[in-house]
Amino acid sequence: MPLVRRLVPSLTVIMMVPAVLSAGCGSGSVKSGAAGTGSGVPPTAWAKSVCTALSPWRARLASLTGSTQAQLTSTTTPAQAKQNLVDLLGGAESASEAARQKIADAGTPAVDKGGEIAARFVASLQAARDAYAHARSTVAGLDTGNASTFYTAVASAFDKLQHEYAASALDTDKLSSAPLRQAFNEVPECR
Repeated sequence: MPLVRRLVPSLTVIMMVPAVLSAGCGSGSVKSGAAGTGSGVPPTAWAKSVCTALSPWRARLASLTGSTQAQLTSTTTPAQAKQNLVDLLGGAESASEAARQKIADAGTPAVDKGGEIAARFVASLQAARDAYAHARSTVAGLDTGNASTFYTAVASAFDKLQHEYAASALDTDKLSSAPLRQAFNEVPECR
């Protein structure tokens, strides 16, 4: 059981990383300047779509994390822990894909480098989805016959998930746009 207790903080770190993505373009210094005059979705409409997509994603990940933490800290067999973790990771994978699709459907913000900004948001969620899928697949394939070996392998899978998830993080400093920053700060759905 000590290895299970070691996983609980890892779950929290991995599942709460979405806050970085949801910060959107509302942080960092201005690097790309004012809005372009090209076609696209107005910054406020795009920010609203992004925040509307990310809000249920964050809520789903928080819910999954809470229920899994509760299940892991209670007495469980390795087989029960495996199922709980596979469910958690599968739910996170599905939630990430749903958010990715909604952001892809939001279009391109009508700002300088709007296509790049939209593509990076989508790519970040795709990489997060894939990180959860890799971890789910790894945990699903683990043998539960030896508890110590199982929990050590789970810890290793979560270490890899943390690494892959960190690599998927959106660098909002590179995507800063004054009109988007303003939109993310003003749109009620982003608060």
